[in-house]
Amino acid sequence: MHYMISLLIGISLSATSGFRVFIPMLVISYASITGWLELSPAFEWIGTYPALTAFAIAALLELAAYFIPYVDNLLSSAAVPVSILAGAIITASVIVDMPPLLTWTLAITAGGGAALGGSTLSSLLHTGSTAATGGTGNPLLSLVETIISVIFSILAILVPVLAFLLLVLLIFMITRFFRKHRRRKA
Repeated sequence: MHYMISLLIGISLSATSGFRVFIPMLVISYASITGWLELSPAFEWIGTYPALTAFAIAALLELAAYFIPYVDNLLSSAAVPVSILAGAIITASVIVDMPPLLTWTLAITAGGGAALGGSTLSSLLHTGSTAATGGTGNPLLSLVETIISVIFSILAILVPVLAFLLLVLLIFMITRFFRKHRRRKA
């Protein structure tokens, strides 16, 4: 059961990193420092004050960039590979006491895949917002994505099963919305 909870935490945080790369890293760092989350020994550096400071600065810079129309689209595209890497690292960091081959297989496939899903969804939302509003709706979308990233990052650590189920529901609802919208246009 311990492995399953760790994996749910990793997948939920990784999916969240698809929206904002550094917020989940910041939350993991803080949770580790305060004793809420145990990290794998190879990733204990994430739970240090220098890492917390670096993640906080990176998160603030990322947030600021997302509030600039058109820059947010460029950032969303560039963030895809970075979020996949972050997703793999996040998942590997929270899986404790598992053989390395299995840890990295899960981290790359589940963590990286979840981050890719979140990042792809974010890119689609920003592209759609830019097309629909000429970019004026993007700051509001960025705010919503930031709030989602913060809430789901915290939930992933405190209530991992709920966070995972809510993320699945959120992704289902958004993809359903896009499918309905696409059918109306056709």
